Amino acid sequence: MKQIKFITLLILSVFVTSCEDTFLSPDLTTGIDAESFYTTDEEIESAVLNIYDGIQGVNASENTSSGLNYGIQIEFYVTEMRSDNTRTKSQEGESAQFDNFTVTPNNGFVSNYYRSFYNVIYRANVVLENLAAASDANAVKFEAEAKFLRAYAYFNLVRLYGDIPLIDQIIDPATDKITPFTRVPVADVYTLITSDLLTAIDGLDNSYKNRASQAAAQALLAKVYLTQETPNYVDAQLLCESVMNSGTYRLIDNFNDIFYSEGNDEVIFAIGFVPSTANDSQNFSAEWLNAVGRTSGVNYVTDEAVAVLDALGGDRAGVSYRVDVSQTTQHQVTKYLPNGEDGGADGKTFSTNAQTAGNDWVVLRYADVVLMQVEAIMAGNSSTTSSTAIDSFNLIRERANLPDDADSEITVDELLDERRVELAFENHRLFDLIRLGEAVNVLTEFSATNEYGFTSTDLLLPIPQYEINLSNGIMTQNPGY
Repeated sequence: MKQIKFITLLILSVFVTSCEDTFLSPDLTTGIDAESFYTTDEEIESAVLNIYDGIQGVNASENTSSGLNYGIQIEFYVTEMRSDNTRTKSQEGESAQFDNFTVTPNNGFVSNYYRSFYNVIYRANVVLENLAAASDANAVKFEAEAKFLRAYAYFNLVRLYGDIPLIDQIIDPATDKITPFTRVPVADVYTLITSDLLTAIDGLDNSYKNRASQAAAQALLAKVYLTQETPNYVDAQLLCESVMNSGTYRLIDNFNDIFYSEGNDEVIFAIGFVPSTANDSQNFSAEWLNAVGRTSGVNYVTDEAVAVLDALGGDRAGVSYRVDVSQTTQHQVTKYLPNGEDGGADGKTFSTNAQTAGNDWVVLRYADVVLMQVEAIMAGNSSTTSSTAIDSFNLIRERANLPDDADSEITVDELLDERRVELAFENHRLFDLIRLGEAVNVLTEFSATNEYGFTSTDLLLPIPQYEINLSNGIMTQNPGY
C-alpha cells in the first residue's frame, strides 16, 4: 500500500517564490496562518506529509512555472551522471556538464537540488517547532519522522556540496542575513544527522515503506557511520544486522519485482508517486528514454557500465539496461520504465502518459544493507575473509544466479563491482566510490578514456552561484569553481 500517495490533499503546499525568501521561507499557498494552524494531531500530521511532498518534488512536464522544486526527480543528474555509470545520449546542453565534469555554479540542476532539499529541511523544522500542539501519544512519532527526513536531506546535501549552512530551527531571513549563508564544517552537519537518526530509531516502528521507519533510520545511520571521515564500522555493522535480523525484510526472488511490485519485502524506504496526476507523478522514467520526455535522452548507460553488467550482473543485466532500438549503439536504463511498460516496438509508445509515471523511487532496500554489512566487516581494510561477510556477499550473487565467491576473500574492488551491478542507476555509485576511497582513481581513468576533464575537486558540486550572490559576500565557493 502506498501510504504517502495522497499528498495532493495536503493543505500546506509550499514552494520558493522569491529571491528574498530564499529556500528557508516558502509561502503558504492556502492563506492559513502558520501560527494558528497547528492545533491538532491531524494538522501536524499533514505538515509531516508535506515534508515527503518536498522530497517528491514537482513533475516538470506537468508544471512549467519557474521557481519550482523538482526534488528527488532530478537527483540522477547530480549523482549517477557524475559517475562512470551514466551520461547524456547526445552529450549536449547543460545536462552534459555532468558527463564531462564541467559543471558550473550556474547549473540549473545544481541550484534546484540544493534549493529543493533545503526546502525539505524547512518543512521538517516547521513540524519540529510545533510539536507542543501534538498529543503525548503522537508527539514522539512526529518528532522521529521529521528528524529522519531532515537527516536524510542533510545527508544528501553534505555529501554533494561539502560544508553547508546548518539550519535546525525556523529562522526569519528578513532579519537573519547570516545563518542561511554560513557554511559549517562537514563534521558539524554529521553531528546533527546522527542525533536526528538516533531519535528516529527510538521513535519509529516498521509500519511503513513510503514513510519513515525504524529500519530506514537504522540503514541510513549505518551509511552515515560508513561515510564519515572516521568511520564507525562496529556500530554500522550492528545497525545493518538489526535490519537483517528484524524478520521484516528480505531479498525477493525476482530482481525485476523490486522495481515493479511496489511495497515488496525488499524495499525499506521509497518515495511514492501516483501515475497520471499533475502533482504526484514523476517524469524521470520518461526522461531516461529517447524522444519521450521534455528533456529525453539523459541518464543513458555508459559503455563501461554495460561491460560490467554483462560480465558480472547475471540476471540483473537484463533488468537494468537495454539497447535503444532507434539508436542501437546507445543503451537505456530500464529499472524504472514508465508504469512498467516497455514502450512497445519503438521503445516510446505507451498506453499511459509516460511523462506522468507512478514508479516509486527506492531510496533504501535490503540488498544495500547486506552489502553495507560486508563493508562494515571489512572495516577499512583492503579485503576480508570473514565467513559472515562472505555468506552475505554470496546471498546477493545467488539471487542473480551467479556462483559464490571463488576464493573466500572479498576485496574492496569486488565489493564495489557487486554494489555497482546490484544497485546500478539507483544513485549510489558516486557515493560508493568516494566512501570506499576509489573515486579519484576510477574517475580519473574513466575521464582519460572518454577525454573528459575530471579532477579531484569535481567530487563536490559547486555552491549555487545564486546563493553566493544572495549572501552579499558571506558564502564562499568550493575549490575548483
